Amino acid sequence: MAVKVPKTAVAVGAETQERSHGEIMVVISALMLAMLLAALDQTIVSTALPRIASDLHGLSKYSWVATSYLLTSAVATPLYGKISDMFGRKKIFQSAIVIFLIGSMLCGLSQTMNQLIFFRGLQGIGAGGLMTLVFAIIGDLVPPRERGKYQGYFGAVFAASSVIGPLLGGLFTDSATLGWRWVFYINLPIGALALFAIATRLHLPVHKTPHKVDYAGAGLLAISVVSLLLATVWGGVEYPWASGTIIGLFIASLVGGLLFLWRETKAREPIIPLRLFRNEIFSVTTLLSLLVGIVMFGAIIFLPQYQQLVRGDSATKSGLMLLPLVLGIMSASLTSGRIISKIGRYRFFPISGTLFVITGIYLFSHIGVNTNRVILGVWMYILGAGIGQIMPVLTLAVQNAVERRDLGTATSSVVFFRSIGSALGAAIFGAILLNRLTVHISQTIPGAAGAAAAKGLKSSAASLHNLPPAVQHTVLAAFARSFHDVFLAGIPFAVLAFLVALFLKEAPLRTSHEHVEVETLETTGHM
Repeated sequence: MAVKVPKTAVAVGAETQERSHGEIMVVISALMLAMLLAALDQTIVSTALPRIASDLHGLSKYSWVATSYLLTSAVATPLYGKISDMFGRKKIFQSAIVIFLIGSMLCGLSQTMNQLIFFRGLQGIGAGGLMTLVFAIIGDLVPPRERGKYQGYFGAVFAASSVIGPLLGGLFTDSATLGWRWVFYINLPIGALALFAIATRLHLPVHKTPHKVDYAGAGLLAISVVSLLLATVWGGVEYPWASGTIIGLFIASLVGGLLFLWRETKAREPIIPLRLFRNEIFSVTTLLSLLVGIVMFGAIIFLPQYQQLVRGDSATKSGLMLLPLVLGIMSASLTSGRIISKIGRYRFFPISGTLFVITGIYLFSHIGVNTNRVILGVWMYILGAGIGQIMPVLTLAVQNAVERRDLGTATSSVVFFRSIGSALGAAIFGAILLNRLTVHISQTIPGAAGAAAAKGLKSSAASLHNLPPAVQHTVLAAFARSFHDVFLAGIPFAVLAFLVALFLKEAPLRTSHEHVEVETLETTGHM
């Protein structure tokens, strides 16, 4: 189908003034520090989580450390996007960093698993604004067609954090003098530097018109999301799936979601304007973000756990073993960004990327106790290359497809659905891992001994190393089969992501800060 160029209306005001490359780079350098803060936290904590869960005697709550962070981050994300559209981005951005730093300090001081889970939730409230507002500010500064030139810089930040994070996480965790608490304390000096750089380098106009935040809508959204996550985390673990508690949570999530949708039709300034879903590109990218988040986080959080529990690697070594995944993400992100900037087309990459992800997840479904490390590295690279092709395109496509006034809201929506997907992935795959571990141990160690072994391992992985060699080998095999089941369960989500990617249409990438009349977009149907 031929491309119909969208109608445009040139925006007026200080926000749309074009900046030189030098001016943009000054701001980009400040944003890169904030991006480093958010990206580093994701990689450094995942490496240390197995040791943290063991030290705090809460392996059964392992996934909750990530889930609480992702949950609050997801709930806060659309609020940040909407409020920044209404009141300007700089002060909101600085507030998010401060909240994130307070949460980081309290996480480092945690003495129990429950305290850590709570403070990770507080940290997530700040994190909800970091990624969202960085990408929204970039959207303010750089036209979509030129954005690929700058994606490389942020790809480098992700690459650096993905290499440095696991290494620091491992070094801190294995260190007798520092310990895992420093995976949180390290955020404080980086955050202070980021705050200073943003205060002195980032200059954006502030909106003066009166606005009203839809707090009722935000509350209903929170009820819906929290209920859904609790149901997926507790289902089959704390309570049977058919129990009144789990069914009640699903009903609460459904009712909260329906009330949120109703509220958004009545609110003067809704958190997520439903009119945006009339834009096919917005609808497809948000759904694709949800599915990719489920698959991506399921892999990232459980690979270090597999390496430390099954392979017996130290936290440092398990971090190093993630390097192929990092290289895959980095190389694919940089390459796709440059190609998109050159040719002005993006649709091919989510389709190709999801095929890579399907392949990678399928390969990991064959994981075992003694899977060759080189083979594992190849599998990781394939999975990373798929993720790297998908993630940058989703933000670019949605920002290119909406009006300037909705830039923050649209950007935050993509991040929001990815966060929801990540939280669901952590909860779903965490529940699968624990359930399958119980099944596999009961099959190999029958009776009360098997049940006791499974219960002990859920409480603390340290007990694994206290088992007799013959029993230990049996339990390791059960762990490996459980990880096998986790990745096998991820394949349908990856396939569904591929099918959704086929529906992503392509709009011409704009070369200036123009408004797009969303309703008039008609795009190509070819790759």
